[in-house]
Amino acid sequence: MGVAEDCKETFLELQRKKTYRYLIFNIDEKLNQVVVEKTGAATESYDDFLASLPENDCRYAIYDFDFVTEDNCQKSKIFFIAW
Repeated sequence: MGVAEDCKETFLELQRKKTYRYLIFNIDEKLNQVVVEKTGAATESYDDFLASLPENDCRYAIYDFDFVTEDNCQKSKIFFIAW
């Protein structure tokens, strides 16, 4: 099983440019590789992310979570999720 070339490029856009809030990946059975199924705009919320996940099917996802620390510093953490 492989990973489509655009998976890495899309992830780097999320990580470095903050272009996306989340990425959802699917396994394409015909190509036998992981592909980007959906990207969420940087303005989308966690609820939008959850609504994009299927109820009865598996997915891999990456979510960029923004938060403010106790010291009032803006931070971001990227989570990998197996759904």
